[in-house]
Amino acid sequence: MTVIVGLVHKNRVHLGADSASVSGLQLTVRADRKAFRNGPYVMGFTSSFRMGQLLRYAFQPPHPTGDLHGFMVTTWTDALRTCLKDGGWARKDSEQEQAGTFLVGIQGRLFSVWDDYQVAEHADGYAAVGCGDEIALGALHATANLGLAPRARLNAALAAADHHSAGVTGPYSYVSAPKK
Repeated sequence: MTVIVGLVHKNRVHLGADSASVSGLQLTVRADRKAFRNGPYVMGFTSSFRMGQLLRYAFQPPHPTGDLHGFMVTTWTDALRTCLKDGGWARKDSEQEQAGTFLVGIQGRLFSVWDDYQVAEHADGYAAVGCGDEIALGALHATANLGLAPRARLNAALAAADHHSAGVTGPYSYVSAPKK
């Protein structure tokens, strides 16, 4: 359980994450961050800390080429699948591979990667994943035209999810894509 929020501002992707690790009714505040940089990419994960550890420390994402969405759906996802399989995280059920859910930012564009390896790009310029996603999306929508800085918008979304979801808690961490 968690919430990861992301937005695009001035051609740069910014992510925010909570610190909750939830199992049943047990809540643990984790020191290891759910949002981080991996080369030119920013990523924020939900689903499993093991998956997040592989994304952060084992995954060597390829350098983007050509059509970015097509690249993310094919070349990038193939490298991701290999990393998760090698790390013992990917699952197979009825011959269909499954992983986890996370946000990825690269070259000023924000994507969600879902547990079936579907790659979605967000037309609104913001996204959220995790158990607090709907609450965070409401806050991101409500702050879209207020002229707030990216960190303020992310914080508002995280705080709303924290207040209204039992699976979300601070402290919050933030990461932004490298400046061009």
